[in-house]
Amino acid sequence: MTHHPSWATYHGDARTTLAAILLTVAAAVVFGGIRLRRPVRLPRPGRITLIVLLSVWGVVIFAFLAVLSDFAQQAQPQHQGRVQTNGPIAPITFTAVAVTFVIIIGLGRAYDWPTRLSGAAIGALAAPMIFEFPFDFIVMTRITGAPAERLVAYFIPLFLIEIVTLTLLATSPMVRLRPVTFFAFASMLIVFAIWARYGFGYPTTEPAYALNVVSKLLAFATALTLFLPSRAGRARPDNDRPARVARP
Repeated sequence: MTHHPSWATYHGDARTTLAAILLTVAAAVVFGGIRLRRPVRLPRPGRITLIVLLSVWGVVIFAFLAVLSDFAQQAQPQHQGRVQTNGPIAPITFTAVAVTFVIIIGLGRAYDWPTRLSGAAIGALAAPMIFEFPFDFIVMTRITGAPAERLVAYFIPLFLIEIVTLTLLATSPMVRLRPVTFFAFASMLIVFAIWARYGFGYPTTEPAYALNVVSKLLAFATALTLFLPSRAGRARPDNDRPARVARP
């Protein structure tokens, strides 16, 4: 919900508590990356599961847009002119999505074009969700000026969009979970912790803006680590190589 201009900053002990929680989670993520010795492939959903995921995805996106439209209509009488729905980070996000799409296509040279295009599309869409999922947990209790029922109606489809989008990463044969993925995600959480010490406020100040941008770019870097080519599979995708037959 990075476009919402009215989330309240954290104050006092709440800043320290939030930073401590984020650092603890980051340490756990780093430990997970250390324990992961080599890249692993995510379990791919079956055809029926994929159809269900895509159906749910379409429904919740429609529901989210309907709620967002309702919010805009409610805000219109209180503000002269057009209601702004994009924050100062939006241009960076959109640019990073496009750049991520192109980079993933380049990383997938061992795969055919349909696989590269579909993988790049889901990777570019999932990258901002890596940022948004923990971010929305942090700010959802800090939103001001909206009734609780409206916030529930907003965040439920939003979280479902994020979860389903991240789950769809498993549909791409290009994706591998790597130790560097954990380390990149932990780096984003550490930046979140620094941001928390500044109150985790809206990016209208220079520190908040810079920390928002850095953490967002680290989320995209985390997504890109999922698509790094395997050293053993540059010529042919992993697990798609024919087994060698021992010669007598």
